[in-house]
Amino acid sequence: MAGKLSLEEIKNETVDLEKIPIAEVFEQLKCGPEGLTTQEGENRLQLFGPNKLEEKKESKILKFLGFMWNPLSWVMEAAAIMAIALANGGGKPPDWEDFVGIICLLVINSTISFIEENNAGNAAAALMAGLAPKTKVLRDGKWSEQEAAILVPGDIVSVKLGDIIPADARLLEGDPLKVDQSALTGESLPVTKNPGDEIFSGSTCKQGEIEAVVIATGVHTFFGKAAHLVDSTHQVGHFQKVLTARAGIREVHFFPFNPVDKRTALTYIDSDGNWHRASKGAPEQILTLCNCKEDVKKKAHAVIDKFAERGLRSLAVGRQEVPEKRKESPGSPWQFVGLLPLFDPPRHDSGETIKRALNLGVNVKMITGDQLAIAKETGRRLGMGTNMYPSASLLGQHKDESIAGIPIEELIEKADGFAGVFPEHKYEIVRKLQERKHICGMTGDGVNDAPALKKADIGIAVADATDAARGASDIVLTEPGLSVIISAVLTSRAIFQRMKNYTIYAVSITIRIVFGFLLIALIWKFDFSPFMVLIIAILNDGTIMTISKDRVKPSPLPDSWKLKEIFATGIMLGGYLALMTVIFFWIMRETDFFPEKFNVRPIKDSPKEMMAALYLQVSIVSQALIFVTRSRSWSYFERPGLLLMGAFVIAQLVATLIAVYANWEFAKIKGAGWGWAGVVWIYSVIFYIPLDFIKFAIRYILSGKAWLNLLENKTAFTTKKDYGREEREAQWAATQRTLHGLQPAPERASLFLEKNSYRELSEIAEQAKRRAEIARLRELNTLKGHVESVVKLKGLDIDTIQQHYTV
Repeated sequence: MAGKLSLEEIKNETVDLEKIPIAEVFEQLKCGPEGLTTQEGENRLQLFGPNKLEEKKESKILKFLGFMWNPLSWVMEAAAIMAIALANGGGKPPDWEDFVGIICLLVINSTISFIEENNAGNAAAALMAGLAPKTKVLRDGKWSEQEAAILVPGDIVSVKLGDIIPADARLLEGDPLKVDQSALTGESLPVTKNPGDEIFSGSTCKQGEIEAVVIATGVHTFFGKAAHLVDSTHQVGHFQKVLTARAGIREVHFFPFNPVDKRTALTYIDSDGNWHRASKGAPEQILTLCNCKEDVKKKAHAVIDKFAERGLRSLAVGRQEVPEKRKESPGSPWQFVGLLPLFDPPRHDSGETIKRALNLGVNVKMITGDQLAIAKETGRRLGMGTNMYPSASLLGQHKDESIAGIPIEELIEKADGFAGVFPEHKYEIVRKLQERKHICGMTGDGVNDAPALKKADIGIAVADATDAARGASDIVLTEPGLSVIISAVLTSRAIFQRMKNYTIYAVSITIRIVFGFLLIALIWKFDFSPFMVLIIAILNDGTIMTISKDRVKPSPLPDSWKLKEIFATGIMLGGYLALMTVIFFWIMRETDFFPEKFNVRPIKDSPKEMMAALYLQVSIVSQALIFVTRSRSWSYFERPGLLLMGAFVIAQLVATLIAVYANWEFAKIKGAGWGWAGVVWIYSVIFYIPLDFIKFAIRYILSGKAWLNLLENKTAFTTKKDYGREEREAQWAATQRTLHGLQPAPERASLFLEKNSYRELSEIAEQAKRRAEIARLRELNTLKGHVESVVKLKGLDIDTIQQHYTV
């Protein structure tokens, strides 16, 4: 046995804590099974450092300079160098004006990009800090949930099913764990870890529950990985403690729940010293465990079905004697005790969430381990349909003969949900939906959901999910309920719409600038000042930045990158604007139309004044194009965001003042006066009007949609008003009435004879929901009264424990 070492020597890994006995681990770490005190933990945190990898801080200066090192910046830098390295010809000095303009534009663009990315990075860091996992640690003799970053060698932590091990640790007394180390060692199957064995940071607990002593944290762990923190474990409720104390029961061993066995068990000693074992869990598992006869199983299933018809889940209970008085003993034969009904209603917002998802074109399917009858009842309550199948009949060894002739993929695609689901079925359901070219999102909270969450296109871990589920997900919800998913869908569609709008705008403006100036240069040998191009680009950048804050209408149904439509729209709009600029320049240079019609002085003999007028025309139509591309309907009537509108007004005010008053010799521009500024504005507004018609025409040619839908912005797969929302609400209302016995099931065709019936049906449905809720409350009060009667009959103090039980 090695002599005692200092904590500094422990930090330097002088002793191999993985190999020595547990008792010596406690001795070397100067701790015990009762854990550390808060003060000792803080002292050790100063010595060992936080339980995470050292973060490399990025230099702000280097990050800023990085925005000047990309292909677009290289082109601008090369142009700046050429402006001073090459003379203008004829012995003239370098073009310092263009050099300064290009450098200013480069610095402005880099500054804008740096600020935007820095803000995004700060927001992401704040979000990650809020999502930091927690671990259950024993400090000051009490279990509490703490951030894993505070763990130090000597801490006692709790590890259970679904947790990701937060640090390297040694297991204490308890049942063996099943640990998935595949991410660390490549082993494909979970490894059994017995008391005394080491568990590594980053591995996942697949079965069992046990305490462990931390031996290494942060960079000192096996692979130097930052710990994923242990998910919260439920404290023993006060009512449980009271009943245990009153009944004189002493717990000997607890077998935790796992998704394979679907049950939990407790070995205990009663007040007379006799050993017993009780188990609760899924009825099928308990009935099999108790080896019940067929008539008992039939009676039990009949009761379960009655419960299920009322939306109540069933929990079976069994018990056995343990005459050998050892926790490892198999005990005497199990006895079936009975069934407990559990009322587990959907969340108050679930129905509305599902309705909104359906209205957004998101098909919702229920995947549950409950029985088929419960799943159908829940589906009726939520208005999501009752076309459900037990997953075993679809994906199990013995498939249902009645559906054997129908392709499984088609059944899964058309189903509203699946009942009696095992963990492996969830993965298969997602995989087969993806094979049918569906984009799948999957919600889950347990370790058994992790494979399906990983397989799905979008894995969503709900609030209080296990670490394994969080690690496999793309999105982690921080609030209970699923309504936030609808907000995420709308937000993502708004972001997608902004990206799509900007892409069309970028294609259009590129075509417009390149071909417009190219034709003017080729036909009239007129060179547009590079410095004025920079001014246009700078003002455009300021306006384009506000697109990210613009008010947009999310697509009513899932959208996609329709590249043919994007490029066709961009090319046609850009080509039209380029042609309008060329026509404007021709009228201004070759005719007296503007002087005659608007009583302005001719400027066709003044290239610098023509430069000012041309600059203003290009600036106006370039930025006005944003309003066309941002809207799928009439751009004149769809109000943009105040920030976008304000940026446009300011940019065009600056452009107009430049066109009126500028007299910059280096830029070859001279103000043309307010008269010509008015002419340019009138010309630009007139030729802005056809842009929406061009947009609609392109969409019609490519999609073949009816003109009515185009003009009313109906982009869904239906021509019904509001995308059939009223019809959905009426169907849901009728379903609620039928569910609660207010009317027989109506014929489908009779639901929508009169549009005025929608509101009436909705009101009746609301009344039905209220009556159903009152009935459920009466059931709860009845169960509550029964529980109180039993407790009083047993001689327990009801006043003491009244506030601590839950039905």
